[in-house]
Amino acid sequence: MRAITYAEALREALAEEMRRDERVFVFGEDVELGYAFTVCKGLIDEFGPERVRDTPICEQTIVGIAVGSSMIGMRPVPEIEFCDLLTLCMDQICNEAAKLRYMSGGQVCFPLVVRSPAGKWGSFGAQHSQTLDAWFMHVPGLKVAVPATPYDAKGLLKSAIRDDNPVLFIERKLLYQIPGPVPEGEYLVPLGQAKIHREGKDATVVAIGRMVSLALNASETLEKEGIKATILDPRTLVPLDRESILASVRETHRVVIVEEGCKTGGVGGEIAAVVSEEALDDLDAPIRRVAALDTPVPFNAALEDFVLPSEERIIQAVRDVVSF
Repeated sequence: MRAITYAEALREALAEEMRRDERVFVFGEDVELGYAFTVCKGLIDEFGPERVRDTPICEQTIVGIAVGSSMIGMRPVPEIEFCDLLTLCMDQICNEAAKLRYMSGGQVCFPLVVRSPAGKWGSFGAQHSQTLDAWFMHVPGLKVAVPATPYDAKGLLKSAIRDDNPVLFIERKLLYQIPGPVPEGEYLVPLGQAKIHREGKDATVVAIGRMVSLALNASETLEKEGIKATILDPRTLVPLDRESILASVRETHRVVIVEEGCKTGGVGGEIAAVVSEEALDDLDAPIRRVAALDTPVPFNAALEDFVLPSEERIIQAVRDVVSF
C-alpha cells in the first residue's frame, strides 16, 4: 500500500468529497495557496475560486458563514488556522451550530465541518499551541473527531463531511508531515468507532491524537520489560466508543489515559469517569492520567517539552498501574 502524509490524506479527502458533492466547499485564511500546513494546497486549481475561497482574518465570520450556508443546504468545510482561534467563534460553534438543529425541531440540518490544527508545533507560544478537545466535547450537539494517522485522517474527514451534524475536526500540527499507509480507493472511517493499534494483556492505554504515536513508542520500551499494553485510540471523542474502551479495560484491568490537553477538566477525566461508573469492579489499580500540566504552553522549547506529555511519563504511568 502507498504511504502519504497526514496533510496529503486530508487533501485527498477534501478533493474526493468535492468531486462527489458540488455542495462541498472550503474557505478560510490562505486556503487558496494552502499556506496553513498545506492541507488545501492545489485545490483551487481543480475547483476554482467559487469553491476554494480565501477570507480576511475574521474567524467569527468564517464560522458564521458556515452555519448560514449549511442551513440552506450547502456542506461547508471552513478552516481555522489554529485551534486557539476557535475561542473567537465559540458563539457561532456552541450556541448556533450545535443547537439550531435541536431548536428547529430537527427541521433544519447543519452539515458543516470546522477543521483546525491543535497541539505542539514547536515554540509557537501559549496562544498557538493549545489542545482544546475537551472544550468542544462538553457541548451537546457537536461531534468531535481527532485523527491520529493519515488513514484515519482521510476516512474520518470523509465521514464528517457526509454527516448532517456539525463536526469539529481537530487535527494535530506535528502529524501533518508524517506519512502512513492509505489505500488508493474509496473508504470511510465511521465516527464513533475506536481503533486498537496494539494488543496487550497488562494495561490499556487510551491515547488521543498525537499521543497515539508516543504511546506506541512507549509500549515498545515497556515490552522489553515484560509489560504488554493495549494501545486504544478513540478516534472520535463525540460520539465516544465507550464499549471498546470498557471491553479493553475488562481484559487488562488497568488503564492509563493520555492526552495533549491540560489535565484538569480534560478528556481523560471524562473517560476515567466512564470507566469508574461502568467497570470499577474490573479495575486492579487506580486509573492514571497523563496530560499537559495546568499551565499555558511555554515558548521556550525545553519548558514546552516539560509541560507536555512525553513517552517517559507514559512509561512511568503504565509501570505504576502494573505494579500497584
